[in-house]
Amino acid sequence: MLVLNQSFEPICVCGTQKAVVLLYLHKAELIEERHDRSIHTVSSSWPFPSIIRLNNYRRIPYKNIMLSRKNILRRDGHRCQYCGSHAAPLTVDHIIPRARGGADSWENLVAACLYCNNRKGSRTPEKAGMTLLSTPRRPSHVSFIVQSVNSVDDGWKPYLFIGS
Repeated sequence: MLVLNQSFEPICVCGTQKAVVLLYLHKAELIEERHDRSIHTVSSSWPFPSIIRLNNYRRIPYKNIMLSRKNILRRDGHRCQYCGSHAAPLTVDHIIPRARGGADSWENLVAACLYCNNRKGSRTPEKAGMTLLSTPRRPSHVSFIVQSVNSVDDGWKPYLFIGS
């Protein structure tokens, strides 16, 4: 279930049980339901939630995603950004090496397989004759929400700012 803040900003994805408890306690309201499923109790039937919205605004400090090895690999889809390989083990590579003044930042770190990381060494990609598959950027919390689920429900797309 997609959980929205009172201002309709996406916060997170939660399980069915948590969503139903929030609805039952009147801490959230149902925005969209799944019509192919429902929740049955002994005496009643409830709509199966797809999107819920919190009744009270919650200040969530998710705007700054922490820079970590795990989050770099997650942002890059666990793919080497030089050759596109998914082969493990993956390392984190500095595009501009630390020895040449490269910083630990979202824009300077990428996932790389051991082969490409060793081939590049302490050179820049241009000097090593290698190109990046994509330009590294600071990820948004919305992109991490989308990555956390296998497939995005069509009803979620307007709230996650994804085109149809």
